[in-house]
Amino acid sequence: MKKLKIGVLFLLLIISFSCKKEVENDAKKTQIESSIKYAKGFDIVNKNGIKKLIIKAAYQNSDKVFEYIIKSKKDQKENTKNTIFTPIQKIVVTSTTHIPMVELLNEEKAIIGFPYSKYVSSEKTRLLIDADKIAEIGKEGALNTEILLNLQPELIVGYSVSTADKSLTTLEKAGINVIYNGDWLEETPLGRAEWIKFFGVLFDKEKLADSIFKAIETNYLEAKNIALKATRKPTILSGAIMSKDIWNLPAGDSFVAQFLKDANLRYLWQESEGKGSLSLSFESVFDKGRNADFWIAPGYFSSKEQLLNSNKIYTEFNAFKNDNIYTPTTKKGKTGGVIYYELAPTRPDLVLKDMIKITNPDLLPNYELTFFERMK
Repeated sequence: MKKLKIGVLFLLLIISFSCKKEVENDAKKTQIESSIKYAKGFDIVNKNGIKKLIIKAAYQNSDKVFEYIIKSKKDQKENTKNTIFTPIQKIVVTSTTHIPMVELLNEEKAIIGFPYSKYVSSEKTRLLIDADKIAEIGKEGALNTEILLNLQPELIVGYSVSTADKSLTTLEKAGINVIYNGDWLEETPLGRAEWIKFFGVLFDKEKLADSIFKAIETNYLEAKNIALKATRKPTILSGAIMSKDIWNLPAGDSFVAQFLKDANLRYLWQESEGKGSLSLSFESVFDKGRNADFWIAPGYFSSKEQLLNSNKIYTEFNAFKNDNIYTPTTKKGKTGGVIYYELAPTRPDLVLKDMIKITNPDLLPNYELTFFERMK
């Protein structure tokens, strides 16, 4: 009887151990692997051998999550809803911020359509536009659905500010694949740059996208460490006066404020709350910012003359008196597009180096400014 009890206990232990192993194995099988480190608006996951591209922030205040299964074209039998077959060979992109990422992956020739193309600054893509290899698909805020239907792209990478774009919804109903890119909603410089992995998946060039981002990340972090060696932390003013004497400037938790923090600078509104912009009275900004050492990114103003035409009181700012106003709006492509707005999200490492060079030039003696220029 005793031997029987021992045998039963032994059997139960074996069963318990086997069940535990089975649960562990099942857990390993269902383990979700993500390759995204900084970006919050999208993810690339592998689960049980299935790859998914997940868009978590398609546009501002969007609470809808979009999931797409990524499959090779070799496995394509028929169009399946929410499935993207790669590599994409005919694509439409809709924001200039998409252009540099596509180019870094050497896929600019896959672009067959772009809206308001006069804003594209990149020389490689401009050559394709000028050779009519890339069709004009509409003006700002209004895509031409007829042209897009004739183009028959495999995929449209859309962009929208606050709601789903009506023209894109129409195209989806017509059977054209549409996916939203929310890179501009990212709250950190490296988070925006990491969206190159989004395009890496679409072109089946994930390893290349990973290596490019890794290089940008390394350069950014190295520059951040160099900034820590600064013996002085200059005070910074940013933004510009708008209509009705309201000054719009970056909030303390914003994308721009993060750049200034990583450059080891003292942004005068770094303690303010918010991830967007602050709208303050001109008087309050004047009182706090008139003695700032530097004024970086004064809105769309490109010259001191424009500033004076807007308001003579700018002459009272120390940054104006000492010629320490720096703007990115003077460096443009041949058709007038501002290079900063196109390339900066992809190359935050160069933006950070610009800020360090402007404020503590001795830290980067051999570096030349990429985006910014002293206002004349």
